[in-house]
Amino acid sequence: LGAERRARLPPGEMGWPLVGGMWAFLRAFKSGKPDAFIASFVRRFGRTGVYRSFMFSSPTVLVTTAEGYKQVLMDDDAFVTGWPKATVALVGPRSFVAMPHDERRRIRKLTAAPINGFDALTGYLPFIDSTVTSSLRAWADHGGSVEFLTELRRMTFKIIVQIFLGGADQATTRALERSYTELNYGMRAMAINLPGFAYRGALRARRRLVAVLQDVLDERRAARAKGVSGGGVDMMDRLIEAQDERGRHLDDDEIIDVLVMYLNAGHESSGHITMWATVFLQENPDMFARAKAEQEAIMRSIPSSQQGLTLRDFRKMEYLSQVIDETLRLVNISFVSFRQATRDVFVNGYLIPKGWKVQLWYRSVHMDPHVYPDPTKFDPSRWEGHSPRAGTFL
Repeated sequence: LGAERRARLPPGEMGWPLVGGMWAFLRAFKSGKPDAFIASFVRRFGRTGVYRSFMFSSPTVLVTTAEGYKQVLMDDDAFVTGWPKATVALVGPRSFVAMPHDERRRIRKLTAAPINGFDALTGYLPFIDSTVTSSLRAWADHGGSVEFLTELRRMTFKIIVQIFLGGADQATTRALERSYTELNYGMRAMAINLPGFAYRGALRARRRLVAVLQDVLDERRAARAKGVSGGGVDMMDRLIEAQDERGRHLDDDEIIDVLVMYLNAGHESSGHITMWATVFLQENPDMFARAKAEQEAIMRSIPSSQQGLTLRDFRKMEYLSQVIDETLRLVNISFVSFRQATRDVFVNGYLIPKGWKVQLWYRSVHMDPHVYPDPTKFDPSRWEGHSPRAGTFL
């Protein structure tokens, strides 16, 4: 960098050769005290809001303030996605984690309606409703205790496979679940492709996962060529049909990588957030009673002619939404995101050199007492009538 640019870097340390700060990072998360990693920088270098380290095989600047998050996330000229090599290889080069900004915007636009559009959500909700109901009955009928997170992961995986692939048979579902579970172990591992390392096993799992999805995609395209319809419409069907203003469709690699990306994002977050929200409500009987009363009121308002829940009912769940937002804040499922500087840029007065990676540590603001009073307390009421300012809730 040269002496002049080096002098303008944020405080910090680059750690051991090759390994950098990864041992300290992994140790903090394995210990169950994830905030200890950033806390060590604050303790040694002060509250500068940005720190330098060597993470995931790259020189990296760690950003820990709302103003920094806002600058990095909104400046598409100075920052592009910069996910670790392992994540890019496992999710796929045609997914959002790797593609250029303009292409990512095109794919986002194409996939928004198939994934979150009114028609799509209306179609998904009955299956979600029935699957959750049947799962709860099965757990109640079990007669003993169940391993809650394991059961939630199975339930959410069943829902996601149905949303993605409609009537996938049991063999396909089991093959996807096995491959996905192994792939997920290597998602944030160091990219060491040697026997015994999580990344190597995850690469094998991705190849199996892609093969299963490609087989289903080939069957769909062949059936379409013959004019045969499968009956229902799932996310894969919608992605096959999606086209931009120029009439361009997604190719197979794009569809598969988008599905793998949403599989990872949807399954992990849904299972874990449901578990934690349940735990927090169990620990706070008054909040549980209020959440339950809201659901009972919604059930009473549903006409007898209606089968299951609708989006209209879902949007009445105001207190439950507050519970979920507070769970997301406190648990921080997406605790960090990754960018890369396209040119020399300054954040909080410190230099981020061109080509350096940037990590946004969301926990630092979510757990900041100046932003959220008494941040370790589970308090859904903090979201009543509250609109968080930019950069404070991610």
